[in-house]
Amino acid sequence: MLSRRPRSLLPLARAARGLATPSSLPVKDCTSITPPYPRLLKTLEDVRRVLPSRTKLTLAEKILYAHLRNPEESLGGEGKIRGERYLKLRPDRVAMQDASAQMALLQFMTCRLPSCAVPASIHCDHLIQAQTGASSDLARSIESNKEVFDFLQSAATKYGIEFWKPGSGIIHQIVLENYAAPGLLMLGTDSHTPNAGGLGMLAIGVGGADAVDALTDTPWELKAPLVTGVKLTGKLEGWATPKDLILHLAGKLTVRGGTGRIIEYFGPGVAAQSCTGLATIANMGAEVGATTSTFPYSDNMRQYLRATGRAPVADAADEAASKGFLQADEGAEYDEVIEINLSELEPHLNGPFTPDLATPLSSFSSFLNTNNYPTTLSSALIGSCTNSSYEDMSRVASIAEQAKAAGLKSKVPFLVTPGSELIRATVERDGLQGTLESVGATVLANACGPCIGQWKREEKQGEDNAILTSFNRNFKARNDGNLKTMNFLASPEIVTAMAFSGDLNFNPLTDTLPTPSGEPFRFSPPSGDRLPPTGYTPGDLSYAPSPSPLPVPETEIAIAPTSTRLEILEPFESSFVGGKGELPEMTCLMRVRGKCTTDHISAAGAWLKYKGHLSNISENTLMTAVNDEGGQINVANDGSGEDTIPRTMQKYKQKGERWMLVVDDNYGEGSAREHAALQPRFYGCGMILARSFARIHETNLKKQGILPLWFVDKSDYSRISALDKVQTLGVEQLLDGTLDGDLITLKVTRPSGEGYEVKARHTMSKDQVEWLRAGSALNWIGEKAREANSA
Repeated sequence: MLSRRPRSLLPLARAARGLATPSSLPVKDCTSITPPYPRLLKTLEDVRRVLPSRTKLTLAEKILYAHLRNPEESLGGEGKIRGERYLKLRPDRVAMQDASAQMALLQFMTCRLPSCAVPASIHCDHLIQAQTGASSDLARSIESNKEVFDFLQSAATKYGIEFWKPGSGIIHQIVLENYAAPGLLMLGTDSHTPNAGGLGMLAIGVGGADAVDALTDTPWELKAPLVTGVKLTGKLEGWATPKDLILHLAGKLTVRGGTGRIIEYFGPGVAAQSCTGLATIANMGAEVGATTSTFPYSDNMRQYLRATGRAPVADAADEAASKGFLQADEGAEYDEVIEINLSELEPHLNGPFTPDLATPLSSFSSFLNTNNYPTTLSSALIGSCTNSSYEDMSRVASIAEQAKAAGLKSKVPFLVTPGSELIRATVERDGLQGTLESVGATVLANACGPCIGQWKREEKQGEDNAILTSFNRNFKARNDGNLKTMNFLASPEIVTAMAFSGDLNFNPLTDTLPTPSGEPFRFSPPSGDRLPPTGYTPGDLSYAPSPSPLPVPETEIAIAPTSTRLEILEPFESSFVGGKGELPEMTCLMRVRGKCTTDHISAAGAWLKYKGHLSNISENTLMTAVNDEGGQINVANDGSGEDTIPRTMQKYKQKGERWMLVVDDNYGEGSAREHAALQPRFYGCGMILARSFARIHETNLKKQGILPLWFVDKSDYSRISALDKVQTLGVEQLLDGTLDGDLITLKVTRPSGEGYEVKARHTMSKDQVEWLRAGSALNWIGEKAREANSA
């Protein structure tokens, strides 16, 4: 049979960009992007019949419960729901970025289905490296990642997935502009998927295996989150922005404060915020560990939908809102309420090395000097998925215009990342890009770039230095590979203003700058437009897919047998073959100390090129983790002597010996990177014992057949050491459904022969137990499919 290959990507790499032609966006065909409101409202009626009468629901609960497959199964009976019950849900849509889509699609392919069960999209944004500027960076990245882009495009063609080509923009901005809708439930294979919550929906970051649930019409399971209510009063004034709100809140909640929770904003201060400003707030909810964030439907959301060609969605949302769907019930109760007076909010800068270390601008100079941090700014970067809207760009352009009029130029490299081709073309047409370039800015490609480590930065390597960014995450070495680079997160307005000083002691609200004329200059507060006054212009439409493409089953999936970038997956073996009831005895590989993010477990940057090749990318596993026994980085011992952590894992794999890890609090925070679960599993990890887990990572471990357990007594963390042998007692009862409660006993034997027991607890649902039994969730899905086919 003839196969059809997708069109080449290379013509997209142009030497230069032409001026965009002004136009208004035409109304789109919204059939596939309008939430199924009649079905959702009907399900919500069924939910109210199951719940006790007069139950008041939060907005988050309404959206979640309206997507239940069987309300009686999930909500029926006595007992608490939030934080206790597992909900079986039917997501409306899946979005995947190019780095994580590789493994998601490789897993989906093992299911041997002809198409996706829900609308899905792929966005090429993570593999484009920033170096010299948009056009050259895009051309270079398309060439160097050609086999990956060809694979993704061939899979999209075969299965009927919308494929956004390199240069189209960042997944989260494109989703907000094209797919997000009030009341929708969407899964995305990126931790900042909640960005779409700015349009009053639930957008949840997951690993690729969770995405496969939705793509195969398998019930997607989520433990019913607690709901934290954030009441907004007052009004943002002067330099204060939505970014400052979430930076301030991150300082209050810390990186663990949102774990297992949805953050729902309410109060009189919500309606005044722009839709894209709400998206900024929702985006960085990931930094406090929140499942997602959401907001009641507002007029600003309605205006944004109409401005982006989705008036039919706005009309349908208006009708759903009139029936009480898109806001909380009056009197709904939250598990926690935090009140923030926007009128009292001042700009914040968060960092270094963690997004929850929040410092008000008025105290920032003192903070730097007290901690002996660098006060010279080495680079300023704005844009990324967090802050690249038209409103953001128009406000920073107003600052640049002031500086230009005073004769000032940026004193440091000033890099600007547009969020999408729509934004880039519109800011170019309206002169905003020219204004920024006239004061020294370099405009990068429409991609993630430096925010995720795709920044070929040659200066300051190995040196202590400070950068300011409007990004969302600032872990060590994340942006430029330099462990000594300190990234302070701020609003794009503050980043831009401080670029003209080059001195982090400078406060643009109160301080002046010298000018060529000798007159002191002080910035006025920024101003800008929430939406472009003459409408958006789409720019280069060749980046975008045709909507709702039909599958082309005869398409050949593009994977070369000799590829070092892509590798067909082999199923993981079950630990319970032959009727075994407990996990096999495991050796403790190491005790991981302190903060261990998914960046520590599976680094990004240069390793992104191996996202589709499990054997190769596994060689970076935990390579920046700290061994608590000795405090060394990337050191472990299998009894034959010290080696790197990945090589020690390889030795255990070669010996056929299973192993386990002991880890600290909030293990796996940060990205939704499922490789952080796949890689240890590939090398033979059977269990991870933690003081606590980040939500997405714990689920990813379960999906890959690793048993995550929580210490009952956190002080037991320091008792288990490398080379100790660990046996489970209670997993057999967990598997056969007779375990009373959630306790698992671990029998630990030291090399000396001394033995003792440690108590741990599991969080496995009934279905998750089946994943563990089968060896992985994918194995279980395959078993169910085979049973259905043979019936």
